[in-house]
Amino acid sequence: MCKDVTIDSESIELRSLLDETAALRESVTREGAALLREWGVDPRTLRPEDAAINLAHYVALRRHDLSALQLRLSAFGLSSLGRSEAKVAAALDALLATLRRLCGETNAHYPSRAEMQAGDDALAAACARIFGADATPRRTRVMTTLPSDAATDPGLVARLIEAGMDCARINCAHDDADAWLKMIENIRAAERGCNRPCRIMMDIAGPKLRVEGVRAPEKYRLVPGERLQLLSGFDNGRKGDVAVTLNAPSVIDQLVVGDEVCIDDGKAGGHVVEKSDGRADVEILFARAKGVRLKPGKGVNLPTTELNLSPLTRKDFADLDIVARHADLVGFSFVQRPADIELLQDHLAARRGDAPPQTLVLKIETPLAVRNLPRLMLHSARQHPTAVMVARGDLAVELGFARLSEVQEEILWLCEAAHIPVIWATQVLDQFVKEGVASRPETTDAAMSQRADCVMLNKGPFLVGGVAFLRDVLARMSRHQVKKFSRYAELRAWSRN
Repeated sequence: MCKDVTIDSESIELRSLLDETAALRESVTREGAALLREWGVDPRTLRPEDAAINLAHYVALRRHDLSALQLRLSAFGLSSLGRSEAKVAAALDALLATLRRLCGETNAHYPSRAEMQAGDDALAAACARIFGADATPRRTRVMTTLPSDAATDPGLVARLIEAGMDCARINCAHDDADAWLKMIENIRAAERGCNRPCRIMMDIAGPKLRVEGVRAPEKYRLVPGERLQLLSGFDNGRKGDVAVTLNAPSVIDQLVVGDEVCIDDGKAGGHVVEKSDGRADVEILFARAKGVRLKPGKGVNLPTTELNLSPLTRKDFADLDIVARHADLVGFSFVQRPADIELLQDHLAARRGDAPPQTLVLKIETPLAVRNLPRLMLHSARQHPTAVMVARGDLAVELGFARLSEVQEEILWLCEAAHIPVIWATQVLDQFVKEGVASRPETTDAAMSQRADCVMLNKGPFLVGGVAFLRDVLARMSRHQVKKFSRYAELRAWSRN
């Protein structure tokens, strides 16, 4: 009697799970189509395998709280959909097929292995197209920001490629056109000498807000409780007060009382307490214990202000003449809206002629870019191979450091759903590259970066060693992890000697 009751309760639960999963599948299809229309895509123009459909399905799926359903599914040893990013519809259909068979529908149809694998294959193909083919299709690539010495030291570039650099980044915010051309020449020569390909990404600077001029006592440091004037020109401020001007003076008049202001990558910050034409008074609420030096060139972030700035500056337009001719990948700093992408695409097309479109790397650095990410990816991918960079420096300041880890995970998942490679960037192995010795936290960060498709190192005197160290960490982690999928490779730490 007890056995029959148990069987009956299990049957009821399985039927309930089937009904709920079927309703979820219908909702994902319906809501996904509505999302595509909202993003400006007509679902009728797409093929079933198009990544836009899977992206819409994934966003629709994640609008539901599936926590309780996942626990109930796992109690029967069934998929909890926790690794469905690249294949949402197929994952749901496979789960439905199993539930139907458990409920007595013996002819329930499963998706084919090719259907289940199609999303992963599409992402691997995108990585090969953007970063170069590799004997290990899902290997995480390494990108390296070239120092100025790369223009004059061909051997440095060769050593970086030999150490494992897959893509060289040229930051157009530094050096000049002559130096960039010499770097490119050295990269191409090192490719031939090492018999190993290396892509080139040229990163256009964009409208990065920086301190331009400083009016302060000698050796002054900004501390909590101080007031700082942001001025469009020093003649707009009160004489004697600590003040800075910005490289984009027009943003001063876009600020209102209460807006947040961060200085020097978030080392100090506060909010606007008084506002007038060409001037914003900022009360400093936090700063490093020793205070923060005000220097020209230091970054300024306005996390709560949606700035009305062109995504391309006068300098960017000039730099595009070289970028359009020589870059394999174009890094798009501070992209926020689909119209930004259209502007860059138009200028690249005008300079490229009949040459094939370059890869656009969308650098996600602001809350608005995060909110618009599905639209940005779809808009870019219509005309260009596309990748996404999680630019964790500005993103941490703009979102708040407490939110960074959560948001970077969500971006990883969303890019996998769009079958678009993602680059993990900013301060990876920063201490190692600068000092030659890794810290424990950054080693863990490097290990976690293996879930991305490419990892970027910044420049420093120990960069070659940093590339080799990162390559070793990534290779070790690849035995155990692919995206969110845990590989159960043999564990050797407790093997008998």
